[in-house]
Amino acid sequence: MFNLINISFMNVKTLRNKALVLVAGISLFACGKTEERPDLVIPTVYTSPSFTTNASTQLAVMNQLTALTNEAKKGRVNGTVVAKSALDNLFTTGTPSLKGQCSAYYAGKLEGTNGWFDELAKASGGTYTPTNTPTGNGGTFGGYLFDENGLEMEQLIEKGQFGAVLYKHLTELLAGNITETTVDQALAIVGANPSFPNSNDATKHANPDKNLANYIARRDKNDGNGLYSQLKQNFLKLQAAVKAGSEYDTEKQAAIEAIKLIVEKGNAATIINYCHAIIITLSNTNVTDAQKASALHAYSECVGFIHGWRTLTSKKITDTQIDELLVLLNAPYNGTPTSYKFVTDRENELTKIQQVINKLRDIYGFTAQEIEDFKKNWVAEQGR
Repeated sequence: MFNLINISFMNVKTLRNKALVLVAGISLFACGKTEERPDLVIPTVYTSPSFTTNASTQLAVMNQLTALTNEAKKGRVNGTVVAKSALDNLFTTGTPSLKGQCSAYYAGKLEGTNGWFDELAKASGGTYTPTNTPTGNGGTFGGYLFDENGLEMEQLIEKGQFGAVLYKHLTELLAGNITETTVDQALAIVGANPSFPNSNDATKHANPDKNLANYIARRDKNDGNGLYSQLKQNFLKLQAAVKAGSEYDTEKQAAIEAIKLIVEKGNAATIINYCHAIIITLSNTNVTDAQKASALHAYSECVGFIHGWRTLTSKKITDTQIDELLVLLNAPYNGTPTSYKFVTDRENELTKIQQVINKLRDIYGFTAQEIEDFKKNWVAEQGR
């Protein structure tokens, strides 16, 4: 009798333990299901009814840069004098001002006696002929305004601020507390908008791409894989992650890092595009003055596009690499440029331009096909 009772007790105990294990397992399973996070849903359309209001400050910065550039461009007209005070005023006024957003290093290059505003003002109203013995203050040549060394100050003023102002502001926005408003502001400062037209053609799009986004669009073949398509996808991802909350911080941070690198690569790809143009133009047997001027213009864009990134902290390219590129471009950051040599000594100087392409290829890991594709302005090529 005792054995039967004991066996029955043991069976009850075993059943009870099994039941407890089963209940615990069900509880753990239920908890796991509760804590499981759904994948982030990324929409195909960027929606922001308040974009213009949210990004009013960034749009004002963009407009101020356009106003400064337009003032500098007046010097392209032979005999037209541009006042340094006008350039200084457009740089320092506004809410916020360009100077207030600019890197201290680059602002120092633009302002002051013998700064780039001063050099442009001194060159304006005169004429220029490239020689191996620079004289005077420079002037117009082939429809562009150059200093006595053959460098187009307008490009240092405008394209340099794409990095020193616009990219710098982008990285500062993306380093702080990010809200949906912040995402709009970041989108605006790169020159894009919620419609993502992938084009700077104002005759075809109500809100065309500007500044950085404009040049990123030019480098994109519109096949869904290019830099502009990547930029759009990551802004969609960033907006979705911010809306979804802190559980999606990993996706948010991945989108941030991707956006910064894509913008930087778009800048580098554009330098490569202009380097191709320089080589093609100056490799002709007989080069006209118009072609020389066009080549020096493209060359000056390269200098501006790269120099503005110097001293910025949140970037892939290092200042040492930037300095090496500027030396190859005959425009060292701490010395007098010898830009004229690219048209007066083409046989010996053009190899440096190919070296610039090669260095940028290696820094950013561009493929041979990408380097070839960067020869074209795909917006113009495809008429989009």
